[in-house]
Amino acid sequence: MNESQPAAPGRCGLREAAVRRGAPVRFTFENRVVEAYEGESLAAALLAAGWSALRDSPNGQQARGAFCWMGLCQECIVVVDGIRQPACRTACRAGLVVRKGTIG
Repeated sequence: MNESQPAAPGRCGLREAAVRRGAPVRFTFENRVVEAYEGESLAAALLAAGWSALRDSPNGQQARGAFCWMGLCQECIVVVDGIRQPACRTACRAGLVVRKGTIG
């Protein structure tokens, strides 16, 4: 599996059917449409869609993704509508334009 591409978008089976969720929304990540639920974190939505690599490290270009899930480690930094922010602390909304947070 190529780390920069989702394994099987939307088919990871990570979402529990019995959990109450916000309204379905769509946003883009790296110019691809991602289906999510309003209010869930971008990190959770991207992982559920099959994206585990959210940026590359600036020195060795190794894939990086959500690690601490509370905004402290900065491993899940993405660019949302032109602003760098942690994916684990950013809520999904319809129409977001999200890119990998790789510096450089």
